Amino acid sequence: MQNTQLTEQNTRPTELTAQRVRHPLKARLLQVRQITRLTPRMVRVTFHNPDLGDYISASFDDHMKLFFPADGQPIMPENTPEGPRFPEGVQRPPARDYTPRRIRAADGELDVDFVLHGDGPASSWAARVQVGDALVGAGPRGSFVIPDGFDWQLLIGDETALPAIGRRLEELPKGARVHVIAQVADAAEQQVFQTQANAQINWVQANETNTQPLVDAVRAFVLPEGEGHIWGGGEAAQMRAITHHLLEEKGIDKSRVRVSNYWKQGAAQE
Repeated sequence: MQNTQLTEQNTRPTELTAQRVRHPLKARLLQVRQITRLTPRMVRVTFHNPDLGDYISASFDDHMKLFFPADGQPIMPENTPEGPRFPEGVQRPPARDYTPRRIRAADGELDVDFVLHGDGPASSWAARVQVGDALVGAGPRGSFVIPDGFDWQLLIGDETALPAIGRRLEELPKGARVHVIAQVADAAEQQVFQTQANAQINWVQANETNTQPLVDAVRAFVLPEGEGHIWGGGEAAQMRAITHHLLEEKGIDKSRVRVSNYWKQGAAQE
């Protein structure tokens, strides 16, 4: 049976409407204070900067740009009204988008989780990072704030989405009903999240006969009754298939679905 609460756009409660908010775009020099190996393929880097007191990250799926210096020496851009500007004649270092996993403004600390999955400026940097190393971070430029008051939420993602999923689980209020479908390489990559929410997590793994386990798991998921919201992030082909299933096959109102392509199979990775 189709979930009518998710398809009746005209009766959508205003208090359940997601809001876009903008933030001043500011670049900061971030120094590595601590390194924590969460799983064999996931490392948490705790950055420090005393100027993080005005850092704003209003949503669990925010992204900030990290600039990875090729020679280990970060280049600090100038903060302008249009955003960070690197000096003329200086090659702009490669940048990648990452989720601000946890911010402790009073301590001047910011956690970012990195998946170690091959060569690339970000993954290579994270694989050899040491305390005292530094890079430049800028953003988030804005947030898409999803209300907490839904009857239920569904979070979908592969390892690259676990930082956002973990942050959402930690920030949801006590008793919030949330379902998670998460793909990992193997059981060793399953994380334990601290949450007050009523969370049910379904871990899935790809294999030779099933290369899109997230798609199959979402197809098998029975939508609960009531007002719900669905969020997803991960490999582009799986996210496209999931979006098609939710919007076209299930007929869910697009305002209740937010799915992002984090990376593409076969393309150069982090």
